[in-house]
Amino acid sequence: MRLSREKTVRLSHRVIDFLVSVPSVDFVEDRDTIRTEIVNIITALLKVEEQVDTEVRAKITSQKKEILEGSEEWDIMYRKYYAEGLKRLGVAEVHTH
Repeated sequence: MRLSREKTVRLSHRVIDFLVSVPSVDFVEDRDTIRTEIVNIITALLKVEEQVDTEVRAKITSQKKEILEGSEEWDIMYRKYYAEGLKRLGVAEVHTH
């Protein structure tokens, strides 16, 4: 998924707002430093996802049999290879339904 810098920053503010609302969370750094780190983490994860997506699409395209994007077979292969790619890179898969 691609997010603009503005959306990533907005998301980081929402995460900080949530953390502030949790009584058991104590900050050892100032909020802006933490927010900046959240932006860096989100950006890095999005880059990993983009890398995996590119690899998966190339892998599907390289199959002997042509598999059309949007077909059930393509979707199944994409999800399988995508999960494998994230696992290989040590990133937990996020389930979206």
